Amino acid sequence: MAAKENLRPGGRSARVQASVHKAVHALLQTMERADVTIPLIATEAGVTPSTIYRRWGDLQELLADVAVERLRPDMVPVDTGSARGDLEAWAEQYAEEMSSGIGRDMMRDVLAAQDSTNACKCCAFTREQMELIGERARARGEHFPSIDAVMDRVVAPIIYRILFGDTPSAQRVRDLVADVMGAGPEATQPRQPASARKSG
Repeated sequence: MAAKENLRPGGRSARVQASVHKAVHALLQTMERADVTIPLIATEAGVTPSTIYRRWGDLQELLADVAVERLRPDMVPVDTGSARGDLEAWAEQYAEEMSSGIGRDMMRDVLAAQDSTNACKCCAFTREQMELIGERARARGEHFPSIDAVMDRVVAPIIYRILFGDTPSAQRVRDLVADVMGAGPEATQPRQPASARKSG
């Protein structure tokens, strides 16, 4: 069951969500994740377990909802004066935050939920950040690649390496940005004519 949208922002539903989210944060500070249960969360939040079940369905959906709120950007991308600089600064910070213990736990919580709504929200957050960088670049008269290209060639490799491999180095992140901006290693090296490659 997916978390229901608030019909009255700032109303009772929003207060319940805030209280439950706060309770989850508090419990995760003092307990192992595997020991956290809905009854414990309900007691900490001052609500009934049925309130949580009605709104979120199960524990994993609740944890995913909490993770999404923590993954929501709380600031606009840094303005470095250039599109490439903006994207580099954003990507390095993103890789650092997502590869932390908290970042990995949040991503796993979102991906473990049966409903894909929260994962889609995370993707939308990232796209919004890329759109802001792109709009800023165009206002300066700079080229900026398509949002899909940035998602596929910068964001996706970072997330894949964090989830299934080692944390990407800062240099690796800069290389991904350079590649999508058209200044990667291949782009900066002169290509040999086809005849020369054949003769080699």
